[in-house]
Amino acid sequence: MSAHGATSEKTSTFAQPKAVYAVAFACVVSFMGIGLVDPILPALSSQLDASPSQVTLLFTSYLVVTAVAMLGTNWVSSRLGAKKTLITGLAIIVVFAALAGLSDSVGGIVGFRAGWGLGNALFIATSLAVIVASASGGFAGAIVLYEAALGLGIAAGPLVGGLLGSVSWRGPFFGVSALMAVALIATVVLLDPTPRPAHPTPLSAPLRALRHRGLLTMAITALLYNWGFFTMLGYAPFPMELSAIQLGFVFFGWGLLVALFSVVGAPRLQARFGTARSLYGALTFFAVLLLLIALFTDTRWVLVACVVAAGIPIGINNTLTTQAVMLVSPVERPVASAAYGFVRFLGGGLAPFVAGKLVDAFDIHVPFFVGAATVLAAVAVLSTGHRMLARADAGLDEDGHPVGAADEVAGEVADEFGGAPAAIDGEVEAELTHRR
Repeated sequence: MSAHGATSEKTSTFAQPKAVYAVAFACVVSFMGIGLVDPILPALSSQLDASPSQVTLLFTSYLVVTAVAMLGTNWVSSRLGAKKTLITGLAIIVVFAALAGLSDSVGGIVGFRAGWGLGNALFIATSLAVIVASASGGFAGAIVLYEAALGLGIAAGPLVGGLLGSVSWRGPFFGVSALMAVALIATVVLLDPTPRPAHPTPLSAPLRALRHRGLLTMAITALLYNWGFFTMLGYAPFPMELSAIQLGFVFFGWGLLVALFSVVGAPRLQARFGTARSLYGALTFFAVLLLLIALFTDTRWVLVACVVAAGIPIGINNTLTTQAVMLVSPVERPVASAAYGFVRFLGGGLAPFVAGKLVDAFDIHVPFFVGAATVLAAVAVLSTGHRMLARADAGLDEDGHPVGAADEVAGEVADEFGGAPAAIDGEVEAELTHRR
């Protein structure tokens, strides 16, 4: 590509309609929610007189509801259309984030986080679809914007949470509500109405898709990996004994590495070593870090270093597991994404709850030992699909048939945190393109 061509492509990528930037901004705020509450977990525990195991239910209620709701998001979006589903999700997040900030008990916050999870599921199920359908410059340019939103949101979430949390633990909740309200208004005003897909998705489609061995293998792998991931995310802040702003900077460093290795590191490793070997290495590295956290939980600098370094394997896994799902699954992308999201979010949601129970029954080290073991178990499960992944890398499906070009799934990295192209099928996208 010539220098002029590269410049033109870069210009077209960022010269987008205002509606695209409205949705991209909402994506940033949505992804901020992943690490937003980490810096305030100790403050919530002390100020609301709650145990760490009670406070970690903020993750459990949010992720379990998101997981279950993923089974129905395609059913909803294929009947309402992308814009209405997107707006509904945004409105729910605005309301429940504000209610969480107004709450005076951990139980209330946990309940409102569950409502937040429902809104998040509806939003992430359609956000990528809307950006792809509305962006100028085609699929690749839209994906660059989506990945940029992913990276910015993941990295900024803990920092914003730490800054607002240093004023009050209520700050991050009110902050998200206010930012999402801005995104909601911008989306309502700027985004054109989107027609419904020609063929509504059955409610049972995601569960039926799990009968496929390749999809089930990747989903179980992701469940086990997410168990270790959210054990670290939900419980590591407590033994650090840092202030909200200090925790914000720690997880900001973690988020930067997640974003960097999701977008830059993972594709390079995949090109050199293949999907399977890259995942084996990343998962093993993460298991070692969790083992070090378990052994040195009382040594702050080791704990901080391991948490920040965990951004490397997490970023790699986020990209490659999602790409693998899209390559090996024989069902439509929205259905595969919903099925996969249901299983993996269950692992992420249950892990902090079980971690709290293990701490209450044993000590602070045990949850991280269990997390390391589950990640190693993910390697074992993944190895049963080694041939399947090798065929996917070679451009063949599980039965040896050609699959779509790699660039069709390259941008699906953000789906690890949400972003299934749900409500837009080929006919709808073509109609929107014709309008533009």
